[in-house]
Amino acid sequence: MALSDFLFYFKLGWLHIISIDALDHQLFILALVAVYTAKNVKQVLILVTAFTIGHSLTLLLSVLDVIRFSSKWVEFLIPCTIVITAISNLFKKPTANYYLA
Repeated sequence: MALSDFLFYFKLGWLHIISIDALDHQLFILALVAVYTAKNVKQVLILVTAFTIGHSLTLLLSVLDVIRFSSKWVEFLIPCTIVITAISNLFKKPTANYYLA
């Protein structure tokens, strides 16, 4: 893959994430990293990268018809994961690595 191809797809992904249509992605990432401090950039990058890889793999499996899910279930489960993640953050014990805002 040429650098120009990588940059094209990186830009495409970036525009997708910052789009108002991707509010669910933005809220999930916010809920995922909200309890971390600026000192934990490495942990935050690992979490965001894991989310991105998981999201990309599920899209790939869907496009290849390896897995099929009703879009109604997907649309229902996305906000559920955001709420579950946010609630789990409320019950984490504060340490030096993260804090509750």
